[in-house]
Amino acid sequence: MGILEAVVLGIVQGLTEFLPISSSGHLLLVPSLFGWDDAGSGFTAVIQLGTLLAVLIYFWGDIVQVFKGWVAGFRDPGHRGHDWNLGWGVILGTLPIAVLGLLLEKKIDKDFRTATVVAGSLVAFGLLMGVADHFGKKDRDLKNFRVLDGVLMGLWQCLALIPGSSRSGSTITGGLFGGFDRATAARVSFLLSIPSVAASGLYKLVKEKDNLMVEGAVPTLVATVVSFVVGWVAISWLMKLLQTKSLWPFAIYRVVLGVVVLLTAASAISRS
Repeated sequence: MGILEAVVLGIVQGLTEFLPISSSGHLLLVPSLFGWDDAGSGFTAVIQLGTLLAVLIYFWGDIVQVFKGWVAGFRDPGHRGHDWNLGWGVILGTLPIAVLGLLLEKKIDKDFRTATVVAGSLVAFGLLMGVADHFGKKDRDLKNFRVLDGVLMGLWQCLALIPGSSRSGSTITGGLFGGFDRATAARVSFLLSIPSVAASGLYKLVKEKDNLMVEGAVPTLVATVVSFVVGWVAISWLMKLLQTKSLWPFAIYRVVLGVVVLLTAASAISRS
């Protein structure tokens, strides 16, 4: 992998990890568009550590507040408010994707990494996200967050194991169906992503270290750094956008892109 390719993939990762349009899907489609080889699931998981760092820095104040509230809840049951609930929600909400990720690892790394799967997921989850954005009540915020909400959003996060679905898109959709406003659903989505992204990234870093060395340590590092910088900008922009705007532009983009990919794949099959 060359440096230019690493920079492009880092930009793609940084943008699409937080915008609800699927980072894994775009990291499969973009190399195909330019005629590059698939960088592999290991590379994809490792450069997510760059966007993870962006989340940690951007939401550091929230993370500290939730941790303090979670610890305080052990000392005094009277302090078990929304921070206590959010802390447990993130912990318990991470378990489903951790279990399914390990059980379905081979299918995720091989069988799911196809243009057809990505395209179908882009369309299906794009429509689902649009429905959630339109019909969700959006009358709840963090003050009435329950542990159950974290578990339910964690189950929605499992859909992110399918390339093209989007981790942020899946969990934000779940949050909207749960009645949360867009900004709150996004905030919980990003906090919920921290343990699972960290675990998968470090796991793949250890497991795929030999394959990553084939791609090159420097390009992998470059892509990770670029994904951090671009990811920081993407988070800031999205959190401001969701204060006043809907998710429909993202839903429409997903559907259009998915249809184009499906038509292209069908055309290629017919020619062969």
